[in-house]
Amino acid sequence: MDVAAFCAQSKVVIVVGKGGVGKTTVAATFAYTAASEGMKVLLVELDGKPNLAERLGGSGILTYDPTQLATGRGGVGSIWGRRLTAHDALSEYLADRGLGRILKRLRSSGLLDMVATAIPGLGEVLIMGKVKSLESSGDFDLIVVDAPATGHARTLLTSAKGVIEAARSGPVRAQAEEVVALLTNAERCRVMLVCLPEELPVTELIGAAFTLEDEASVTLAPLVVNAMAVTPPGLELSASAALAAAEVVLDRATVKRLEEGRAFALARARLAEGQRRRLADELPLPQLCLPVLSAEEVDLQALEHLSDAFAAEIRRLGDDLDDLS
Repeated sequence: MDVAAFCAQSKVVIVVGKGGVGKTTVAATFAYTAASEGMKVLLVELDGKPNLAERLGGSGILTYDPTQLATGRGGVGSIWGRRLTAHDALSEYLADRGLGRILKRLRSSGLLDMVATAIPGLGEVLIMGKVKSLESSGDFDLIVVDAPATGHARTLLTSAKGVIEAARSGPVRAQAEEVVALLTNAERCRVMLVCLPEELPVTELIGAAFTLEDEASVTLAPLVVNAMAVTPPGLELSASAALAAAEVVLDRATVKRLEEGRAFALARARLAEGQRRRLADELPLPQLCLPVLSAEEVDLQALEHLSDAFAAEIRRLGDDLDDLS
């Protein structure tokens, strides 16, 4: 599959995963990959954490106003960042409808946050309503949403249906209907699930996938298996055999440490592959695997490395689909 075509499949991609699986890194990697194909990308952050901007060489917490963070490889395309909150979305919603006086009173009384979250699901509908508005504006080729951890993401994606059931009419129901129309249209929106090749994250992701399909009626994009350990060439060969083949002589203690490291790496790769296969067996979705990073912190250079791997996986996915056809 062509990388540019993959990135353009939907105008909005919502990245969802359990906390700690690298969801934010995957969102930034996808954005960088799309920008490197010449796209203007908006990265939307919902948690108020600084690490999304840091992934792209920036710093600090994103604000409600869009800020350019980086360009794609070779200076093509662009990546913009923006933070969305229910508070800001409600403020804009009221202002756009000529309700400035009400907005001013809510702000002065300190009740704005309470109103934004008073009705169950309203805050999530306001946030997704803003995402829908950004998608409809056409200002960006792609919007990548770094969603909250899986449990909160489920609320984010299903609240609009709940509001529709609770509100028979009015502007809130109309907003919720527009959000549902976005989420259920694969050409407009898809959900990209992320997990680690470990037992608990895989188990939780399988459950989340079926839940989101059933409750939110979303279309799932190929899922991302992050930090996938692989078996390096030659690792099946024992340390003693490898040293003998290379005609290298080391003391017994060093050889023992090398063999212990080899066994650990081999076991880790086998466990990862086992969980990846279990995921493939229980969840019939194409997989995109990203490698383990050697660096502890993900900076722009590391993101470029991940983006190369991401693009290679997209092309492999296309080749696999061609072979099946």
